[in-house]
Amino acid sequence: MASQIEEIKQKIDIVDYISNFTDLKKTGRNFKACCPFHQEKTPSFVVSPERQIWRCFGTCAEGGDVISFHMKYENVTFVEALHDLAEIAGVKLNQDSYDDDTWKDKEVLFTINNLALKYYSYVLTSTKFGEKARMYLSNRGVNEKIVKKFDLGYAPASWNSLQKFLTKKGYSQKQLVDSGLIISRSSSGSYDRFRNRLMFPLKDTRGNVVGFSGRLLGSTAKEAKYVNSPETDIYHKRSNLFGIHLTKDAIRKADNVHVVEGEFDVITPYQNGFENFVAIKGTSLTDEQLAILRRFAQRITLVLDADEAGMEAMKRSIVPAEKYDIDIQIVVLTSGKDPDEALLKDKTSFKKDLTKALPVYDFLIQHAQQKYPEATSFQKKHIAQELSPFINMIQNPIVKSHYIKQIARVLNVSDASVWTLMRQTKKPTKRINNQTVPSLSIPRAHLIQRYFISFLLNHSIPEGSSRDVFKIVADMDFTVPAYGRIFKYIAQYYNSSSDPFDYLLFVPSIPSELKTVGDELYMLAADMPEFDPQELIRIAYEIKINSIKKQIDDAAKQNNPESDMKITSLSQELKEIEKVRKI
Repeated sequence: MASQIEEIKQKIDIVDYISNFTDLKKTGRNFKACCPFHQEKTPSFVVSPERQIWRCFGTCAEGGDVISFHMKYENVTFVEALHDLAEIAGVKLNQDSYDDDTWKDKEVLFTINNLALKYYSYVLTSTKFGEKARMYLSNRGVNEKIVKKFDLGYAPASWNSLQKFLTKKGYSQKQLVDSGLIISRSSSGSYDRFRNRLMFPLKDTRGNVVGFSGRLLGSTAKEAKYVNSPETDIYHKRSNLFGIHLTKDAIRKADNVHVVEGEFDVITPYQNGFENFVAIKGTSLTDEQLAILRRFAQRITLVLDADEAGMEAMKRSIVPAEKYDIDIQIVVLTSGKDPDEALLKDKTSFKKDLTKALPVYDFLIQHAQQKYPEATSFQKKHIAQELSPFINMIQNPIVKSHYIKQIARVLNVSDASVWTLMRQTKKPTKRINNQTVPSLSIPRAHLIQRYFISFLLNHSIPEGSSRDVFKIVADMDFTVPAYGRIFKYIAQYYNSSSDPFDYLLFVPSIPSELKTVGDELYMLAADMPEFDPQELIRIAYEIKINSIKKQIDDAAKQNNPESDMKITSLSQELKEIEKVRKI
Protein backbone atom coordinates (compact mmCIF):
# COMPACT_ATOMS: atom_id res chain seq x y z
CA MET A 1 0.00 0.00 0.00
CA ALA A 2 2.85 2.39 0.85
CA SER A 3 4.19 2.14 -2.69
CA GLN A 4 0.76 2.95 -4.12
CA ILE A 5 0.47 6.00 -1.86
CA GLU A 6 3.85 7.25 -3.05
CA GLU A 7 2.87 6.60 -6.66
CA ILE A 8 -0.29 8.69 -6.22
CA LYS A 9 1.69 11.57 -4.68
CA GLN A 10 4.30 11.41 -7.43
CA LYS A 11 1.68 11.55 -10.19
CA ILE A 12 -0.35 14.43 -8.73
CA ASP A 13 1.57 17.69 -8.49
CA ILE A 14 0.35 19.42 -5.34
CA VAL A 15 0.52 22.93 -6.83
CA ASP A 16 -1.56 21.93 -9.86
CA TYR A 17 -4.06 20.11 -7.66
CA ILE A 18 -4.54 22.81 -4.99
CA SER A 19 -4.76 25.47 -7.73
CA ASN A 20 -8.17 23.99 -8.53
CA PHE A 21 -9.44 25.15 -5.14
CA THR A 22 -7.65 28.40 -4.34
CA ASP A 23 -5.77 31.10 -6.27
CA LEU A 24 -2.10 30.30 -5.69
CA LYS A 25 0.48 33.02 -6.39
CA LYS A 26 4.22 32.42 -6.80
CA THR A 27 6.22 34.00 -3.97
CA GLY A 28 9.89 33.08 -4.06
CA ARG A 29 10.28 29.34 -4.33
CA ASN A 30 6.79 28.65 -2.89
CA PHE A 31 3.17 29.53 -3.65
CA LYS A 32 0.81 31.48 -1.41
CA ALA A 33 -2.95 32.03 -1.17
CA CYS A 34 -5.69 32.89 1.28
CA CYS A 35 -6.45 29.69 3.16
CA PRO A 36 -9.38 27.77 1.62
CA PHE A 37 -10.37 26.49 5.07
CA HIS A 38 -11.05 29.77 6.87
CA GLN A 39 -11.71 33.44 6.19
CA GLU A 40 -8.70 35.74 6.01
CA LYS A 41 -7.62 38.93 4.27
CA THR A 42 -3.84 38.27 4.22
CA PRO A 43 -2.57 35.05 2.57
CA SER A 44 -1.23 32.59 5.13
CA PHE A 45 -1.57 29.37 3.10
CA VAL A 46 1.75 28.16 1.65
CA VAL A 47 2.45 25.34 -0.82
CA SER A 48 5.95 24.02 -1.43
CA PRO A 49 6.43 22.50 -4.90
CA GLU A 50 9.85 21.17 -3.86
CA ARG A 51 8.54 19.26 -0.85
CA GLN A 52 5.04 18.69 -2.30
CA ILE A 53 3.45 19.87 0.95
CA TRP A 54 1.08 22.62 2.16
CA ARG A 55 0.79 24.56 5.38
CA CYS A 56 -1.57 27.17 6.83
CA PHE A 57 0.21 29.69 9.07
CA GLY A 58 -3.09 31.29 10.08
CA THR A 59 -6.06 30.08 12.11
CA CYS A 60 -5.98 26.47 10.85
CA ALA A 61 -2.31 25.85 11.67
CA GLU A 62 -2.59 22.60 9.71
CA GLY A 63 -0.60 21.13 6.88
CA GLY A 64 0.41 17.99 5.05
CA ASP A 65 0.56 16.45 1.59
CA VAL A 66 -1.94 16.23 -1.27
CA ILE A 67 -3.81 13.39 0.48
CA SER A 68 -4.31 15.31 3.71
CA PHE A 69 -5.47 18.36 1.73
CA HIS A 70 -8.09 16.27 -0.09
CA MET A 71 -9.23 14.71 3.19
CA LYS A 72 -9.77 18.12 4.79
CA TYR A 73 -11.26 19.79 1.73
CA GLU A 74 -13.72 17.00 0.90
CA ASN A 75 -14.26 15.93 4.54
CA VAL A 76 -13.51 12.28 3.76
CA THR A 77 -11.53 9.48 5.38
CA PHE A 78 -7.97 8.58 4.41
CA VAL A 79 -9.07 5.60 2.33
CA GLU A 80 -11.82 7.63 0.62
CA ALA A 81 -9.18 10.23 -0.29
CA LEU A 82 -6.96 7.48 -1.70
CA HIS A 83 -9.82 6.23 -3.89
CA ASP A 84 -10.50 9.73 -5.23
CA LEU A 85 -6.86 10.59 -5.89
CA ALA A 86 -6.02 7.17 -7.30
CA GLU A 87 -8.71 7.73 -9.93
CA ILE A 88 -7.20 11.13 -10.79
CA ALA A 89 -3.68 9.72 -10.91
CA GLY A 90 -4.66 6.60 -12.83
CA VAL A 91 -3.38 4.31 -10.09
CA LYS A 92 -5.18 1.00 -9.48
CA LEU A 93 -5.42 0.35 -5.76
CA ASN A 94 -4.81 -3.12 -4.39
CA GLN A 95 -8.08 -3.78 -2.54
CA ASP A 96 -6.48 -6.34 -0.21
CA SER A 97 -3.75 -4.01 1.02
CA TYR A 98 -5.86 -1.95 3.43
CA ASP A 99 -8.70 -2.34 5.91
CA ASP A 100 -10.96 0.61 6.69
CA ASP A 101 -14.34 -0.24 8.21
CA THR A 102 -15.65 3.31 7.84
CA TRP A 103 -14.92 3.30 4.13
CA LYS A 104 -16.36 -0.20 3.66
CA ASP A 105 -19.62 0.77 5.38
CA LYS A 106 -19.93 3.90 3.26
CA GLU A 107 -19.07 1.96 0.11
CA VAL A 108 -21.94 -0.43 0.82
CA LEU A 109 -24.37 2.49 1.18
CA PHE A 110 -23.11 4.10 -2.04
CA THR A 111 -23.57 0.80 -3.88
CA ILE A 112 -27.08 0.25 -2.49
CA ASN A 113 -28.09 3.79 -3.46
CA ASN A 114 -26.67 3.36 -6.94
CA LEU A 115 -28.62 0.13 -7.41
CA ALA A 116 -31.76 1.91 -6.19
CA LEU A 117 -31.12 4.71 -8.71
CA LYS A 118 -30.92 2.16 -11.53
CA TYR A 119 -34.06 0.45 -10.28
CA TYR A 120 -36.08 3.67 -10.07
CA SER A 121 -34.75 4.81 -13.46
CA TYR A 122 -35.72 1.52 -15.10
CA VAL A 123 -39.24 1.63 -13.64
CA LEU A 124 -39.69 5.21 -14.90
CA THR A 125 -38.35 4.79 -18.43
CA SER A 126 -39.05 1.16 -19.30
CA THR A 127 -42.18 -0.13 -17.52
CA LYS A 128 -45.92 0.50 -17.57
CA PHE A 129 -45.71 1.39 -13.86
CA GLY A 130 -43.75 4.52 -14.76
CA GLU A 131 -46.27 5.77 -17.32
CA LYS A 132 -47.95 8.16 -14.88
CA ALA A 133 -44.56 9.68 -13.91
CA ARG A 134 -43.52 9.96 -17.57
CA MET A 135 -46.73 11.80 -18.35
CA TYR A 136 -46.20 14.08 -15.36
CA LEU A 137 -42.69 15.02 -16.54
CA SER A 138 -43.87 15.54 -20.09
CA ASN A 139 -46.62 17.90 -18.89
CA ARG A 140 -43.97 19.89 -17.02
CA GLY A 141 -41.87 20.17 -20.18
CA VAL A 142 -39.01 17.94 -18.97
CA ASN A 143 -37.41 16.14 -21.94
CA GLU A 144 -35.89 12.66 -22.02
CA LYS A 145 -32.34 14.01 -22.23
CA ILE A 146 -32.77 15.87 -18.92
CA VAL A 147 -34.46 12.83 -17.33
CA LYS A 148 -31.32 10.84 -18.13
CA LYS A 149 -28.96 13.69 -17.18
CA PHE A 150 -30.43 13.98 -13.68
CA ASP A 151 -31.06 10.21 -13.36
CA LEU A 152 -34.72 10.76 -12.52
CA GLY A 153 -36.77 7.72 -11.57
CA TYR A 154 -40.06 6.46 -10.20
CA ALA A 155 -40.83 4.46 -7.06
CA PRO A 156 -43.89 2.31 -7.78
CA ALA A 157 -46.89 2.27 -5.45
CA SER A 158 -45.67 -0.95 -3.86
CA TRP A 159 -44.78 -1.63 -0.24
CA ASN A 160 -41.75 -3.83 -0.89
CA SER A 161 -40.71 -3.94 -4.56
CA LEU A 162 -37.38 -2.16 -3.96
CA GLN A 163 -36.71 -4.23 -0.86
CA LYS A 164 -37.17 -7.45 -2.81
CA PHE A 165 -34.87 -6.17 -5.58
CA LEU A 166 -32.07 -5.20 -3.16
CA THR A 167 -32.45 -8.36 -1.07
CA LYS A 168 -31.92 -10.47 -4.19
CA LYS A 169 -28.69 -8.49 -4.72
CA GLY A 170 -27.42 -9.93 -1.43
CA TYR A 171 -27.88 -7.04 1.00
CA SER A 172 -28.97 -7.65 4.56
CA GLN A 173 -32.01 -6.14 6.27
CA LYS A 174 -29.74 -4.00 8.47
CA GLN A 175 -27.82 -2.62 5.48
CA LEU A 176 -31.07 -1.69 3.72
CA VAL A 177 -32.43 0.05 6.81
CA ASP A 178 -29.08 1.85 7.31
CA SER A 179 -29.36 3.18 3.75
CA GLY A 180 -32.66 4.87 4.63
CA LEU A 181 -34.43 3.27 1.67
CA ILE A 182 -36.24 0.73 3.83
CA ILE A 183 -38.19 1.46 7.03
CA SER A 184 -38.27 -1.19 9.74
CA ARG A 185 -41.54 -1.65 11.64
CA SER A 186 -41.26 -1.62 15.41
CA SER A 187 -43.13 -4.92 15.69
CA SER A 188 -42.16 -6.93 12.62
CA GLY A 189 -41.41 -6.60 8.95
CA SER A 190 -40.30 -3.60 6.90
CA TYR A 191 -41.38 -1.59 3.86
CA ASP A 192 -40.10 0.76 1.14
CA ARG A 193 -39.76 4.38 2.24
CA PHE A 194 -40.59 5.76 -1.21
CA ARG A 195 -43.87 4.72 -2.89
CA ASN A 196 -45.72 6.29 -5.84
CA ARG A 197 -43.13 9.05 -6.05
CA LEU A 198 -41.07 10.73 -8.74
CA MET A 199 -37.50 10.16 -7.56
CA PHE A 200 -34.66 12.69 -7.55
CA PRO A 201 -31.23 11.20 -6.70
CA LEU A 202 -29.24 13.40 -4.32
CA LYS A 203 -25.53 13.40 -5.16
CA ASP A 204 -22.41 14.91 -3.63
CA THR A 205 -19.87 17.02 -5.52
CA ARG A 206 -18.14 13.84 -6.74
CA GLY A 207 -21.33 12.33 -8.14
CA ASN A 208 -21.86 9.69 -5.44
CA VAL A 209 -25.54 8.95 -4.75
CA VAL A 210 -25.97 9.87 -1.08
CA GLY A 211 -29.77 9.83 -0.84
CA PHE A 212 -33.08 10.54 -2.55
CA SER A 213 -35.96 12.99 -2.61
CA GLY A 214 -39.35 11.70 -3.69
CA ARG A 215 -42.28 13.82 -4.94
CA LEU A 216 -45.71 12.29 -4.44
CA LEU A 217 -47.71 11.80 -7.65
CA GLY A 218 -51.34 12.43 -6.88
CA SER A 219 -52.76 14.03 -3.76
CA THR A 220 -53.55 12.62 -0.36
CA ALA A 221 -54.00 14.27 3.01
CA LYS A 222 -52.12 11.45 4.72
CA GLU A 223 -48.78 11.74 2.90
CA ALA A 224 -46.32 14.60 2.55
CA LYS A 225 -45.79 16.08 -0.91
CA TYR A 226 -42.01 15.50 -0.61
CA VAL A 227 -40.18 12.81 1.34
CA ASN A 228 -36.38 12.82 1.69
CA SER A 229 -33.86 10.23 2.80
CA PRO A 230 -33.16 10.33 6.53
CA GLU A 231 -29.72 11.24 7.87
CA THR A 232 -27.29 8.39 7.21
CA ASP A 233 -23.52 7.89 7.26
CA ILE A 234 -23.38 9.37 3.75
CA TYR A 235 -26.38 11.72 3.58
CA HIS A 236 -26.45 14.92 5.62
CA LYS A 237 -29.23 17.35 4.76
CA ARG A 238 -27.24 20.39 5.92
CA SER A 239 -24.44 19.75 3.44
CA ASN A 240 -26.43 18.55 0.43
CA LEU A 241 -26.98 20.67 -2.68
CA PHE A 242 -29.15 19.20 -5.40
CA GLY A 243 -27.48 19.35 -8.81
CA ILE A 244 -24.01 20.37 -7.59
CA HIS A 245 -22.33 17.41 -9.34
CA LEU A 246 -23.65 18.63 -12.71
CA THR A 247 -23.46 22.38 -12.24
CA LYS A 248 -20.18 22.93 -10.37
CA ASP A 249 -18.16 23.61 -13.54
CA ALA A 250 -20.67 26.21 -14.74
CA ILE A 251 -20.67 27.75 -11.26
CA ARG A 252 -16.89 27.99 -11.26
CA LYS A 253 -16.86 29.50 -14.77
CA ALA A 254 -19.47 32.15 -13.84
CA ASP A 255 -18.00 32.67 -10.35
CA ASN A 256 -21.64 32.81 -9.29
CA VAL A 257 -24.20 30.24 -8.11
CA HIS A 258 -27.97 30.68 -8.12
CA VAL A 259 -29.49 29.02 -5.07
CA VAL A 260 -33.11 27.85 -5.31
CA GLU A 261 -35.49 25.78 -3.17
CA GLY A 262 -36.74 22.89 -5.28
CA GLU A 263 -35.43 20.24 -7.66
CA PHE A 264 -37.48 21.53 -10.61
CA ASP A 265 -36.04 25.00 -9.95
CA VAL A 266 -32.68 23.47 -10.94
CA ILE A 267 -33.90 21.11 -13.67
CA THR A 268 -35.97 23.61 -15.65
CA PRO A 269 -33.23 26.30 -15.76
CA TYR A 270 -30.65 23.62 -16.69
CA GLN A 271 -32.80 22.47 -19.60
CA ASN A 272 -33.06 26.09 -20.75
CA GLY A 273 -29.31 26.78 -20.66
CA PHE A 274 -28.99 28.25 -17.13
CA GLU A 275 -26.60 25.73 -15.62
CA ASN A 276 -25.15 27.44 -12.52
CA PHE A 277 -28.08 26.53 -10.24
CA VAL A 278 -28.33 24.34 -7.11
CA ALA A 279 -31.23 23.61 -4.76
CA ILE A 280 -31.13 23.48 -0.98
CA LYS A 281 -33.05 20.94 1.07
CA GLY A 282 -34.61 23.36 3.52
CA THR A 283 -35.49 27.00 3.76
CA SER A 284 -32.10 28.65 4.22
CA LEU A 285 -28.42 28.14 3.50
CA THR A 286 -26.36 26.36 6.13
CA ASP A 287 -22.71 26.76 7.11
CA GLU A 288 -21.93 23.42 5.50
CA GLN A 289 -23.56 24.34 2.18
CA LEU A 290 -21.77 27.69 2.11
CA ALA A 291 -18.44 25.98 2.79
CA ILE A 292 -19.02 23.84 -0.32
CA LEU A 293 -20.25 26.67 -2.54
CA ARG A 294 -17.38 29.01 -1.72
CA ARG A 295 -15.02 26.45 -3.28
CA PHE A 296 -16.56 27.20 -6.67
CA ALA A 297 -17.73 30.84 -6.51
CA GLN A 298 -17.33 34.06 -4.54
CA ARG A 299 -20.90 35.17 -5.32
CA ILE A 300 -24.12 33.47 -4.25
CA THR A 301 -27.38 34.68 -5.77
CA LEU A 302 -30.50 33.67 -3.88
CA VAL A 303 -33.54 33.02 -6.07
CA LEU A 304 -35.94 31.99 -3.33
CA ASP A 305 -39.72 31.96 -3.40
CA ALA A 306 -41.20 35.46 -3.53
CA ASP A 307 -43.20 35.19 -0.29
CA GLU A 308 -42.65 35.88 3.40
CA ALA A 309 -41.20 32.39 3.94
CA GLY A 310 -38.69 33.06 1.17
CA MET A 311 -37.86 36.44 2.70
CA GLU A 312 -37.21 34.91 6.13
CA ALA A 313 -35.08 32.17 4.55
CA MET A 314 -33.03 34.83 2.81
CA LYS A 315 -32.47 36.70 6.09
CA ARG A 316 -31.36 33.50 7.83
CA SER A 317 -28.88 32.85 5.02
CA ILE A 318 -27.13 36.19 5.63
CA VAL A 319 -25.77 35.09 9.00
CA PRO A 320 -23.48 32.22 7.89
CA ALA A 321 -22.70 33.96 4.57
CA GLU A 322 -21.26 37.01 6.34
CA LYS A 323 -18.95 34.71 8.27
CA TYR A 324 -17.52 33.36 5.02
CA ASP A 325 -17.21 36.87 3.51
CA ILE A 326 -19.29 35.80 0.49
CA ASP A 327 -20.98 38.27 -1.84
CA ILE A 328 -24.71 37.56 -1.46
CA GLN A 329 -27.14 38.90 -4.05
CA ILE A 330 -30.91 38.59 -4.40
CA VAL A 331 -33.02 38.03 -7.52
CA VAL A 332 -36.67 39.09 -7.50
CA LEU A 333 -38.65 37.19 -10.15
CA THR A 334 -41.34 39.14 -12.00
CA SER A 335 -43.00 36.38 -14.03
CA GLY A 336 -43.48 33.62 -11.45
CA LYS A 337 -43.08 32.69 -7.81
CA ASP A 338 -40.08 30.40 -8.48
CA PRO A 339 -37.60 29.73 -11.34
CA ASP A 340 -39.56 26.75 -12.68
CA GLU A 341 -42.79 28.71 -13.01
CA ALA A 342 -41.09 31.92 -14.18
CA LEU A 343 -39.17 30.16 -16.97
CA LEU A 344 -42.20 28.28 -18.23
CA LYS A 345 -44.15 31.55 -18.40
CA ASP A 346 -41.57 33.90 -19.89
CA LYS A 347 -37.95 32.94 -20.53
CA THR A 348 -37.00 36.47 -21.66
CA SER A 349 -38.27 38.03 -18.43
CA PHE A 350 -36.53 35.36 -16.38
CA LYS A 351 -33.20 36.04 -18.09
CA LYS A 352 -33.66 39.79 -17.55
CA ASP A 353 -34.49 39.26 -13.86
CA LEU A 354 -31.21 37.39 -13.33
CA THR A 355 -29.26 40.40 -14.63
CA LYS A 356 -30.96 42.66 -12.08
CA ALA A 357 -29.69 40.90 -8.96
CA LEU A 358 -29.31 43.25 -6.00
CA PRO A 359 -26.65 43.07 -3.27
CA VAL A 360 -28.40 41.60 -0.24
CA TYR A 361 -28.18 44.73 1.94
CA ASP A 362 -29.51 46.94 -0.88
CA PHE A 363 -32.39 44.50 -1.19
CA LEU A 364 -33.10 44.64 2.55
CA ILE A 365 -33.16 48.44 2.46
CA GLN A 366 -35.48 48.43 -0.57
CA HIS A 367 -37.78 45.85 1.05
CA ALA A 368 -37.96 47.85 4.30
CA GLN A 369 -38.87 51.01 2.36
CA GLN A 370 -41.70 49.14 0.60
CA LYS A 371 -42.90 47.76 3.91
CA TYR A 372 -42.90 51.20 5.58
CA PRO A 373 -43.52 53.67 2.69
CA GLU A 374 -44.66 56.69 4.69
CA ALA A 375 -42.04 59.35 5.58
CA THR A 376 -43.18 59.61 9.21
CA SER A 377 -40.84 59.43 12.17
CA PHE A 378 -42.68 56.31 13.37
CA GLN A 379 -42.12 54.44 10.08
CA LYS A 380 -38.52 55.66 9.83
CA LYS A 381 -37.95 54.16 13.27
CA HIS A 382 -39.31 50.81 12.07
CA ILE A 383 -37.06 50.86 8.98
CA ALA A 384 -33.99 51.55 11.10
CA GLN A 385 -34.89 48.93 13.72
CA GLU A 386 -35.52 46.28 11.06
CA LEU A 387 -32.27 46.95 9.20
CA SER A 388 -29.83 47.62 12.02
CA PRO A 389 -29.35 43.98 13.21
CA PHE A 390 -28.30 42.94 9.69
CA ILE A 391 -26.11 45.96 8.92
CA ASN A 392 -24.51 45.38 12.32
CA MET A 393 -23.38 41.93 11.15
CA ILE A 394 -21.23 43.31 8.33
CA GLN A 395 -17.61 42.50 9.11
CA ASN A 396 -15.92 44.79 6.59
CA PRO A 397 -15.80 48.34 8.05
CA ILE A 398 -15.87 50.01 4.60
CA VAL A 399 -18.95 48.07 3.49
CA LYS A 400 -20.60 48.73 6.85
CA SER A 401 -19.92 52.47 6.63
CA HIS A 402 -21.32 52.52 3.07
CA TYR A 403 -24.67 51.07 4.17
CA ILE A 404 -24.91 53.25 7.24
CA LYS A 405 -24.59 56.30 4.98
CA GLN A 406 -27.19 54.80 2.63
CA ILE A 407 -29.67 54.25 5.47
CA ALA A 408 -29.03 57.78 6.72
CA ARG A 409 -29.88 59.13 3.23
CA VAL A 410 -33.04 57.01 3.01
CA LEU A 411 -34.22 58.21 6.44
CA ASN A 412 -32.97 61.76 5.92
CA VAL A 413 -31.05 61.71 9.20
CA SER A 414 -27.39 62.10 10.15
CA ASP A 415 -24.85 59.29 9.86
CA ALA A 416 -24.11 59.72 13.56
CA SER A 417 -27.67 58.87 14.59
CA VAL A 418 -27.54 55.62 12.59
CA TRP A 419 -24.16 54.75 14.12
CA THR A 420 -25.67 55.33 17.57
CA LEU A 421 -28.50 52.91 16.78
CA MET A 422 -26.00 50.32 15.56
CA ARG A 423 -24.15 50.42 18.85
CA GLN A 424 -27.41 49.95 20.72
CA THR A 425 -28.58 47.04 18.56
CA LYS A 426 -27.55 43.47 19.22
CA LYS A 427 -26.81 41.16 16.35
CA PRO A 428 -29.67 38.71 15.63
CA THR A 429 -27.41 35.75 16.30
CA LYS A 430 -24.19 34.85 18.03
CA ARG A 431 -23.15 32.34 15.39
CA ILE A 432 -20.86 34.83 13.66
CA ASN A 433 -18.54 35.35 16.60
CA ASN A 434 -18.88 32.23 18.72
CA GLN A 435 -16.10 30.28 17.05
CA THR A 436 -13.07 29.53 19.16
CA VAL A 437 -10.03 30.85 17.35
CA PRO A 438 -6.55 30.09 18.66
CA SER A 439 -4.60 33.15 19.69
CA LEU A 440 -2.04 34.25 17.15
CA SER A 441 -0.15 36.29 19.72
CA ILE A 442 3.29 34.68 19.94
CA PRO A 443 5.96 35.93 22.41
CA ARG A 444 8.86 37.64 20.65
CA ALA A 445 11.37 35.17 22.10
CA HIS A 446 9.48 32.28 20.50
CA LEU A 447 8.86 34.19 17.27
CA ILE A 448 12.50 35.05 16.61
CA GLN A 449 13.47 31.41 17.17
CA ARG A 450 10.95 30.32 14.51
CA TYR A 451 12.20 32.82 11.94
CA PHE A 452 15.85 32.20 12.84
CA ILE A 453 15.51 28.46 12.14
CA SER A 454 13.36 29.19 9.07
CA PHE A 455 16.09 31.45 7.69
CA LEU A 456 18.78 28.83 8.29
CA LEU A 457 16.68 26.22 6.48
CA ASN A 458 16.10 28.51 3.49
CA HIS A 459 19.52 30.10 2.99
CA SER A 460 23.12 29.05 2.89
CA ILE A 461 25.08 31.42 5.13
CA PRO A 462 28.72 32.38 4.46
CA GLU A 463 31.39 30.34 6.19
CA GLY A 464 32.56 33.11 8.52
CA SER A 465 29.04 34.02 9.64
CA SER A 466 28.09 30.38 10.13
CA ARG A 467 31.06 29.83 12.46
CA ASP A 468 29.98 32.85 14.52
CA VAL A 469 26.33 31.75 14.65
CA PHE A 470 27.11 28.22 15.82
CA LYS A 471 29.62 29.59 18.34
CA ILE A 472 27.01 31.94 19.87
CA VAL A 473 23.95 29.67 20.01
CA ALA A 474 23.57 26.06 21.13
CA ASP A 475 20.66 23.69 20.74
CA MET A 476 19.68 24.02 24.43
CA ASP A 477 19.09 27.78 23.96
CA PHE A 478 15.82 27.12 22.12
CA THR A 479 12.65 27.02 24.22
CA VAL A 480 11.00 24.59 21.79
CA PRO A 481 12.95 21.31 21.95
CA ALA A 482 12.23 20.45 18.30
CA TYR A 483 13.75 23.77 17.20
CA GLY A 484 16.87 23.01 19.23
CA ARG A 485 17.20 19.55 17.73
CA ILE A 486 16.83 20.88 14.18
CA PHE A 487 19.43 23.57 14.93
CA LYS A 488 21.81 20.86 16.14
CA TYR A 489 21.41 18.94 12.87
CA ILE A 490 21.96 22.14 10.87
CA ALA A 491 25.23 22.74 12.75
CA GLN A 492 26.31 19.16 12.04
CA TYR A 493 25.48 19.65 8.35
CA TYR A 494 27.74 22.74 8.16
CA ASN A 495 30.54 20.96 10.02
CA SER A 496 30.45 17.92 7.75
CA SER A 497 29.96 19.56 4.33
CA SER A 498 31.69 22.35 2.47
CA ASP A 499 28.83 22.60 -0.06
CA PRO A 500 26.19 25.36 0.26
CA PHE A 501 23.30 24.41 2.53
CA ASP A 502 20.37 22.80 0.65
CA TYR A 503 17.21 21.90 2.57
CA LEU A 504 16.24 19.17 0.12
CA LEU A 505 19.58 17.46 0.75
CA PHE A 506 19.41 18.21 4.48
CA VAL A 507 15.93 16.93 5.33
CA PRO A 508 16.59 13.22 4.63
CA SER A 509 19.33 13.30 7.29
CA ILE A 510 17.03 14.27 10.20
CA PRO A 511 14.76 11.89 12.16
CA SER A 512 11.26 11.40 10.74
CA GLU A 513 9.59 12.97 13.79
CA LEU A 514 11.39 16.26 13.04
CA LYS A 515 10.53 16.42 9.34
CA THR A 516 7.03 17.85 9.86
CA VAL A 517 8.40 20.66 12.03
CA GLY A 518 11.24 21.17 9.58
CA ASP A 519 8.83 21.44 6.64
CA GLU A 520 6.68 23.93 8.56
CA LEU A 521 9.66 26.15 9.39
CA TYR A 522 11.08 25.78 5.89
CA MET A 523 7.84 27.15 4.38
CA LEU A 524 7.28 29.78 7.07
CA ALA A 525 9.57 32.38 5.56
CA ALA A 526 10.74 30.89 2.29
CA ASP A 527 10.21 34.21 0.50
CA MET A 528 12.09 36.17 3.17
CA PRO A 529 15.08 38.03 1.72
CA GLU A 530 18.56 37.15 2.92
CA PHE A 531 19.67 38.80 6.16
CA ASP A 532 22.77 40.86 6.37
CA PRO A 533 25.28 38.56 8.16
CA GLN A 534 25.49 41.05 11.04
CA GLU A 535 21.69 40.97 11.43
CA LEU A 536 21.79 37.19 11.65
CA ILE A 537 24.47 37.36 14.33
CA ARG A 538 22.44 39.99 16.23
CA ILE A 539 19.46 37.62 16.31
CA ALA A 540 21.70 34.78 17.46
CA TYR A 541 22.84 36.97 20.38
CA GLU A 542 19.23 37.80 21.24
CA ILE A 543 18.33 34.10 21.38
CA LYS A 544 21.34 33.43 23.59
CA ILE A 545 20.57 36.33 25.95
CA ASN A 546 16.93 35.24 26.27
CA SER A 547 18.13 31.73 27.07
CA ILE A 548 20.47 32.92 29.85
CA LYS A 549 17.79 35.18 31.36
CA LYS A 550 15.39 32.24 31.43
CA GLN A 551 18.00 30.08 33.16
CA ILE A 552 18.51 32.84 35.75
CA ASP A 553 14.76 33.04 36.38
CA ASP A 554 14.51 29.26 36.73
CA ALA A 555 17.43 29.18 39.16
CA ALA A 556 15.94 32.00 41.25
CA LYS A 557 12.81 29.93 41.83
CA GLN A 558 14.86 27.15 43.47
CA ASN A 559 16.19 29.42 46.29
CA ASN A 560 19.17 27.31 47.49
CA PRO A 561 22.97 27.79 47.69
CA GLU A 562 23.60 25.89 44.46
CA SER A 563 21.11 28.04 42.60
CA ASP A 564 22.72 31.21 44.00
CA MET A 565 26.08 30.13 42.61
CA LYS A 566 24.45 29.33 39.27
CA ILE A 567 22.80 32.76 39.14
CA THR A 568 26.16 34.46 39.79
CA SER A 569 27.84 32.47 37.03
CA LEU A 570 25.01 33.08 34.55
CA SER A 571 24.89 36.80 35.36
CA GLN A 572 28.60 37.10 34.64
CA GLU A 573 28.16 35.23 31.34
CA LEU A 574 25.27 37.55 30.44
CA LYS A 575 27.41 40.66 31.08
CA GLU A 576 30.21 39.37 28.86
CA ILE A 577 27.83 38.48 26.01
CA GLU A 578 26.09 41.87 26.15
CA LYS A 579 29.52 43.55 26.13
CA VAL A 580 30.62 41.58 23.05
CA ARG A 581 27.33 42.26 21.29
CA LYS A 582 27.84 46.03 21.59
CA ILE A 583 31.26 45.95 19.96
